[in-house]
Order: sequence, then structure tokens, then C-alpha cells
Amino acid sequence: MSDDADPPDPAARRIPAATTPLARLRGREEWKFFAVLPRASRPLCTTWWVLTVLRGVLPGLFTVTVAALVSAVDRGAPPTAPILAAGAVFIAIQLLAPVHGQVSVLLGERLSRWLHDRLLRATTRPSGLAHLESRELADRLTAARDFDLGIAGPPMDISMNIVAGGLVGIVSGLSQAAVLVEYAWWAPLLLGGAWASTHWLLRESSIWGERDEGEVREAQRHAEYAYRQAVDSAAAKELRLFGLSEWTVARFTASRERLVDLRWTATRLRRKPLRTVILVLVAANGLFLWTLARSAQSGTVDVGQITAFVQAAMGTSALAFGGLSWALPPAAHSVDTVLALEAEMAAVGDLDAGAPAPVGASVVAAPGLAGAAGAAAHGSAGAAGAGVTLRLRGVRFTYPGSTRPVLDGLDLTVEAGTSLAVVGVNGAGKTTLAKLVCGLYRPTGGVIEADDVDLRTVDVLDWRRRVTAVFQDFIRYDLPLRTNVAPLGAPDAAITAALAAAGADGLTGLDTPLGRGYEGATELSGGQWQRVAVARALCAVGQGAGVVVLDEPTAQLDVRGETEIFERILRATRGCTTLLISHRFSTVRRADRICVLEDGRVAELGTHDELMARGGRYRRMFDLQASRFVAEETDEPVH
Repeated sequence: MSDDADPPDPAARRIPAATTPLARLRGREEWKFFAVLPRASRPLCTTWWVLTVLRGVLPGLFTVTVAALVSAVDRGAPPTAPILAAGAVFIAIQLLAPVHGQVSVLLGERLSRWLHDRLLRATTRPSGLAHLESRELADRLTAARDFDLGIAGPPMDISMNIVAGGLVGIVSGLSQAAVLVEYAWWAPLLLGGAWASTHWLLRESSIWGERDEGEVREAQRHAEYAYRQAVDSAAAKELRLFGLSEWTVARFTASRERLVDLRWTATRLRRKPLRTVILVLVAANGLFLWTLARSAQSGTVDVGQITAFVQAAMGTSALAFGGLSWALPPAAHSVDTVLALEAEMAAVGDLDAGAPAPVGASVVAAPGLAGAAGAAAHGSAGAAGAGVTLRLRGVRFTYPGSTRPVLDGLDLTVEAGTSLAVVGVNGAGKTTLAKLVCGLYRPTGGVIEADDVDLRTVDVLDWRRRVTAVFQDFIRYDLPLRTNVAPLGAPDAAITAALAAAGADGLTGLDTPLGRGYEGATELSGGQWQRVAVARALCAVGQGAGVVVLDEPTAQLDVRGETEIFERILRATRGCTTLLISHRFSTVRRADRICVLEDGRVAELGTHDELMARGGRYRRMFDLQASRFVAEETDEPVH
């Protein structure tokens, strides 16, 4: 785990609400949902809309053909043509439904893929990390991903089918209302208006307006977390060993039920609007049916027309109630959140958002980068990149949304080609320092310089090509060993040399997949994975990186293994500038200099021998750890 406290949430920037009627319409989540469908797949979207209209019109047409059949029978006319017409419409209704359903599923899958692409851009394009370490944006990301998770609503491929059914109902209601024009001009307005009014009358009580409140997002996040614990392999051992399987399922069920309860609380029908709806519908339908009965008694309409008008009056009810379908609000909300996240995450995560470079400064290439980049472009295994002198002057850093600085006026220099170890208690700012050096955050105050060049004036991507790192929570790619060492590619000679330098040669073939579940794959131990991560960093050094950051790089190795691998690292990175963060003083003492961080500042600085001679904080920490190792070796308590 990181030694620093979890960074608090930055406030996501929100776009001001639209003011004009057209802008408000375009700002509605439902509008945005339907607007992105052509971007997912224009041919499928066109087919989907055509089938929606056809399926909606056919019920009205079936009403007309049935009325014609009844009229023909009543008049004694040949019923062949009406029977064939009604049969053809009925068959079309039955055939188009499954076709429409399949098209809906395909369109939903395409939309899901398109949304995933947008989410990947939103999360990966910002140059910093703040957007990924924000609780608020994490909650919004959970809400955005629900089109795939299916926690607050069904997955998108299922939602599209349900939404299609709602749209078909609306078109069908309109087509049935159109049949009523033959009876009286006011009939479709009366019945269509009554059934459609339920959308407005029940709007406040049937729309989940609170889906963005913190309590709802929290319930959704907890439900997703419990679900991931149950289905991912990372927690599988402990869930079974400690008998936590049922406990995890119960946590998911409780979180899911709480989310459903919150939705129900927000959408339950209130008594007053429901009474109004009932009165409006009873009055409108009663008036129409009474009028139709009077017309039937007077003989102004025949049996076929009565059949058509009664059936059409009932079919018009498809226009009713609150929304297109219950599946549309969560699906539309996911789409709206995905569309907004790209701008919101960029505003929070871009390193230079709200933190401009010094006045008059221009962005330059990273110090010493040109030569390194040239070597890499020619595929040279090469030697280690040239180190740079890192100088931190008055560096301050406070995570967005917090008032407590993690680094507070840090002054520190790491000479080119030397190694500096950083020690301190948890929360002293060690990992934050590593993130700043790697260009994952900008200081909120002070300056970081590389060879006297302010890093704010250096292109961040160029700088990162000069830096390599091994983090405690390094990635284990379920990919071949070659890709694990050099994800962006490197000559086999460079990969083999890096593995040898990390003491990981002979693990397996370069093309062997790592991780179970793949044909011909092999599983590595924690220590072997750690050496592969070190080899990844050393391969980058061979490709030209000159700054090496090691954040607890050997946490899964024993003391002897850590000592051995750190000596290998120092040999392989000779000439580089190396920053080591570790809690093991057997490793720390091998660095050229050691820095003790305390309260975000340098408390002590010097070589191991110098700091031991001072008898200060470093000496006390070293003696405490040394006494523990003595106790472990003698199996006797130390007094």
C-alpha cells in the first residue's frame, strides 16, 4: 500500500445548465441517449428506427383491417380480401418483433462498445492521476459503467430491447389515435391527450431525479465493489479460507436492495397526482365511449366502425405513463455521465489544468531526451540513459480538496548519476515525492528542476520517457513474458539483458504467457513477479531512461533477496539518477545518500555513516529495525 494518505476528492468541474428551451431539450439525458445511437452504428440505428416505426404503425393498420373484415361480414360482402389483409398484418407484427429484438441487442452491444471507448479516453488521456483518485469521479465512473455492470439497470443490449418496446408502444398509441379521426376530429385529441397527460401529471413522482445524489452513488459503488470481490480472482483465496463467500454475497444483496429502495423512494407514485390521473382518464374515456354508444344507437356508425373505434380507443392507452420505459432512465443516465466524464476528468486530471507554466516559458523537450529517443528509435539495447540532476526547491503539495499539505517546503537535490534513498514514517510524503518526480502530479507550490530546467516547461510525455519506475503495486500483465518486460517493444537482446540484470533469467521463454487460464501459460511466484517488474524498469533504462524511481521495489522478497536485487539494480543503473523508497534499512544503507522525510520536509540528509554518527531519527529507526532482525534470528526477545 502507499505510505501516503489516500488523496481526497477534487471537485469536478460542471458545465453550466442550459437556459434556452432548445438547449434544455438537447441537455436532457434522453435526447443525448438517442443522439449517440448513430455514432455507435449508423446502419443499425437506421434499421432500428425503421423497425420501431413499422411495429408501431402495424397495430393501427391491424385495427383497420379487422374493422373492414367485420364490416364485410355484416354487409354479406366477400371477406377474402379483408381476411388476407388482416392475416398479412398479423404475420408482419409477429415476424418483425424478433427481428427488432435482435437488432436492438446488436445496437446495444455497439453502443456499449462505443461507450467503453469513450470511458477509456476519459480515464487515460488526462496526463495526471487526480481524476482516478477522486472519490466523486470514482462514483460517477461507477454510474457511467452501469450500462455494462447492470446494477442500477439492465445491461445496454437488454435495455435497448426494452426501450424499443416503449417506443413501439408510443408509435402504436399514435397510430391507434389516428384511426379515431374517422369518427370525430376531437376524439384523438381527447383520448390521446388524456393518456399522454400521464407523462406530465406523474412526472414529479415517476422520474428518479435523485440518481446523482451522494447516497445513491455510494450505494451503487458499494454494490459494484461487493460484486467485484465475488467474481474476481484476487479475493478468491481469502473469501474461501475465512468462509466469507456468503458474507460477500450478503453484502452485495444488501447494497443492491438499498439501491433499489432508494430508487423506489424517489419514484413512488404520490397519491395526489395518481388521483388526478385516474379522474382524467375515466372522464376522457367515459365521454368518448358514451358518445360512441349514442352514435351506435342512432345508426351513424356500423358494426365494423364500432369495432375499429373501440379497439383504437383501447390501443391509444399505449401512450400512457411517465416515461418511454423503466429501462431508459438508467441507460440514458449512463450515456450522459460518460459524455460528461471526458471533460470533467480532463479538468481534474490534466497536469496543467489550472496550473500554468511560468510566464514567458515555452514547452521544451526533456533534458537529455533527444539522444535517448534516437537510440530507442534505432532499436538499440544501448547503455543506461544519462542521469540528470534533480533539484526540488520549496516544493509543496496538497491533494485537491484537502487542506493538509503532504509536502511542505521540501528542499532536496539528487545529483546526476547518484542514488538517494528516502525513508520516513507512513504518511511522511515518500510516495507523493515519487509521483511528483515521475510527472504524475504537479507541485502546488515550489519548483522541481531537471538539470536546471523547470519541469513545468517540459513536455510531460517527453519527461516520462526519461523516467522509469518500479512501484509496490506494479502491474502483472496476463501476457507473454516479452510483453511484461517491454510492453511497447524492444529488441530481444535488450529484454534478455534486463531479465538477467534483475536475476530473472531462466524463468520461462519470452513468448510464454504469464498467468493461469491460457494455453501453455505458467504462473510465477510473488518474488518472481517482482523481478519481472524490476526487469521492466531496467529494460527502459537500456532504452534511454536516465531517472529511476524505486517505490518499495522488492517488498515481496526476503532481506537477502532484496539486498541482492538492489545491488543488481545499482550496477545496471550506474550513471542514472536513482530515487529509492524503502522501509528496509539493509537496502537503504547502500544508497549514496539517505533522506529522512518528516512532515513533508527533510529532517536529516547524509550518508549512512554520517546519519548513524549523528544519532538522530535515522539512527533510532535503524537500531529499532536491526534489533527486530536480531530477535528473529536468535528467536529471543530483545530488551
